Amino acid sequence: MKKLLTYLPFHFLICIILGIILQFYTKIWKYDFIYLIFIILTFLVLLFFLRKYNYRKLFTFFSPLLLTFIGVVSTFIHSPKNNINYYQNYISDKNKVTITIAKVLKPGNYYTKYIANVNQVNSTKTTGKILINIKKDSTKTLLKVDDRVFITSKPKNLIPPLNPHQFDYKKYLAKQYIYQQVFINHNEYKTLVKGKTSIYGFSAQFRNKIQTSLKKYSFSKDEFAVINALLLGQRQEISKHLLESYTNAGAIHILAISGLHIGIILLILSTLFKPLERLKHGLLVKTMLIVVLLWTFAFMAGLSASVVRAVTMFTFIAIGASFKKKKIIEFSLISSMFLLLLIKPLFLFDVGFQLSYLAVFGIIWVQPLLYKLWIPKFWLLDKFWSLLTVSIAAQVGILPISLYYFHQFPGLFILSNLLIIPFLGGILMIGILVIFLALINLLPKILVDIYGFIISLMNNLVNWVSKQESFLLQEISMSFYEMMAWYFFIIFAYQLFISKKVKPFILMLLSIIVLQIIFIFDKNKRQLKQEIIVFHKSRKTILGLRNGATLNVFHNLDSFNINNLKTIKSYRINENIKSRFSTKNLSILNFNSDKIICIDSLGVYNIGVKNSIIMLQHSPKINLTRLIQTLKPKQIIADGSNYKSYINYWKITCKKQKTPFHYTGKNGAFIIN
Repeated sequence: MKKLLTYLPFHFLICIILGIILQFYTKIWKYDFIYLIFIILTFLVLLFFLRKYNYRKLFTFFSPLLLTFIGVVSTFIHSPKNNINYYQNYISDKNKVTITIAKVLKPGNYYTKYIANVNQVNSTKTTGKILINIKKDSTKTLLKVDDRVFITSKPKNLIPPLNPHQFDYKKYLAKQYIYQQVFINHNEYKTLVKGKTSIYGFSAQFRNKIQTSLKKYSFSKDEFAVINALLLGQRQEISKHLLESYTNAGAIHILAISGLHIGIILLILSTLFKPLERLKHGLLVKTMLIVVLLWTFAFMAGLSASVVRAVTMFTFIAIGASFKKKKIIEFSLISSMFLLLLIKPLFLFDVGFQLSYLAVFGIIWVQPLLYKLWIPKFWLLDKFWSLLTVSIAAQVGILPISLYYFHQFPGLFILSNLLIIPFLGGILMIGILVIFLALINLLPKILVDIYGFIISLMNNLVNWVSKQESFLLQEISMSFYEMMAWYFFIIFAYQLFISKKVKPFILMLLSIIVLQIIFIFDKNKRQLKQEIIVFHKSRKTILGLRNGATLNVFHNLDSFNINNLKTIKSYRINENIKSRFSTKNLSILNFNSDKIICIDSLGVYNIGVKNSIIMLQHSPKINLTRLIQTLKPKQIIADGSNYKSYINYWKITCKKQKTPFHYTGKNGAFIIN
C-alpha cells in the first residue's frame, strides 16, 4: 500500500474523485464552455511558469487543484443538461419526437421498458436519454436496439419514491443521465426506417442470434435463463424465485457478468497462450490476443456498462502483467479506474463499479496475508485453501459496503463459492463452446444434456444453500458513516498486520473509538426521534407512529407476512428500529401540539376539534367544503386507500378553500415530526 501512495496516478485519481463528488452534489460549476477553456488555460499557464521558476510549494498546490477541477469539468461536460441541444430545451405541449432505442430493459408487469436517445424534437437535432414505457401487447413485436421510433407524447419527470427509504429509481436513472419518461400504447408510436447500425446494435443482433440458436435445443426455462445471464449478460428471463435463491446464497455475482467472470477468462487465456512467450515478441502477441478475446466476449455480452468496466479493468491488468513487475496489478487497477472516471464520471456512484474494485483490492491485499497463515503440503488441499482465502479476502473488501446497500450477509457465501467458483472457469468455457456450436448448427444433444445438467446442478445447489435461513443474516442496518469508519478500521488493521508498528496500531484504535462515537450518536438520535408517517399503499391504509426505536404500525392489510412488507421493512432497516403491527382503527391522535383526525368510510368526525390535521381514508362520503368551513383544518391528507375520483374532487375543493392538500400517491408519504 505504501508504494501505491507514491504512484502518481493514484494522486490524480483522488483529485478526480473529489472533483466528481464536488460537482455532482453542489453543482459548483454552472458556466458555459468558454469559461471552462479559459480557466483550464489559466491553470496550465500558471503551472508552466511555476515549474519554470521552481516555485515548488505553489506548484504542489495548483497541480491537485487543476486535477480536481478536471473532475468538476468532466462531470459538467458529461451531463446532457449542460448541452445547448438537450431535448428538454425544445419540448412543448405539441411535439414530434424521434428517438432511437439504446437499450432493452427488463419488462415490468404492464409495460415493456427501453432506454432511448432523443435524436430530434420537431425540426431540431437534440441529445439526451429518456425512459420509454410501452404497454404490453402480446400481438406486437418488441422493439430492438437501434430501432428508430416517432412519438408525440410529452415526456414527464420521473417519480421519486413515495415512501421513506424506498429504492430511489429516479436517483438511480439520474446517475445514467435519464431524467424523464413517457408512457405510451402501441398505437401511440410509429416505427421509422432504420438508420445506421451502431456497435451496440451489432452486439444486440449477435446476442439475439445466439439466443435464437440456443432456443432450438432442449434447455429448460431456468437453464436457459442462467445461460443467458452467465454468458450473455441478460437477466431478464430469470425467475424471481431463482434470483432470490442466488442472492440469499451469496452467489448473485455469478449471474452478473463482472470482474469475476472476466478475471477467470483472463486466467484461462493466460495459461493457454503461455507457450507463446517462448517466441520472439511472443509476450506482446499473447497480450494482444488476450485483449482482443476479452473485448470479443464483451461484444458477445452486449457491451453493457458493467461488462465494459470489467473488461477495461482486466485489459489494464493484462497489459500491466506483460511488464512482469511487482505491484503492477495495483497500478493497473488505479490506471483503469482513472480512465473510466474520466470517460464516465458517474461510474463512481455505480454500486457494481464500487463492488468490483473493492473486491479486487481485497483479494490483492488481504488474500496473501490469509494464505500465509497456513501453507498446506498437499496440492489439492493447497488449491482449496487458496480459493477459500480468495473468497474471504473479496468479502472483506466488500462487506461494509454490501451491508450498507443490501442489509444482509449470507453466512454460507463461502460454501456456495467453494462449490461453484472452482468450476466456473470450466462452465464458462463449455458455455462458449456450446454457443459456438449452436451458431453453426453442430451442437450435439449429448453436450446439451451435459451442460444443462451442470447448470441445473448449480441451480439446485444454490437453492439448497439459500434455504438454510439460519445462516442468512438479514435486516442489518448500517449508515454511511459507519461504513466509512469500518473501512478505516480494515485499512489500519491491515497496515498493523504487515508492519507491526505503533502508528497503525494507534490509528486502528482511533478508528474503533470513531466507530463507538458513531454508534452512540446514532443510538441517541434514534431514541429521540418521534414522528407520525402516513405511508402510501395503493387501496390500503398504513399509519406509522414512531416513538424512539419503535414504530407502531396501524393498517388494514392482510396480516399474513405483514412483517416483510417492503414499505415498512425498508424504513425499519434503514432507521434501525423495531416495528409492531395493529389493525386497530384510530379516530383521533395527539402528537405534540397537533391533533390528527382520521375520517374513514363512515364519514364520522368530531366537530369540536378545530385547527387540526385531517386524514381521509377509505373514500369517506363527506361534504369537504362544509368540513373545512366547520373545522378550519390546517392540513388535509388523503392516503392511497381513497378513490382517484374522490382525490381529484378533494384537491379542487381544497384549492378553492385555500387549504393545503396532500395526496400520498403523488406527493409521497406525509411525515409529521
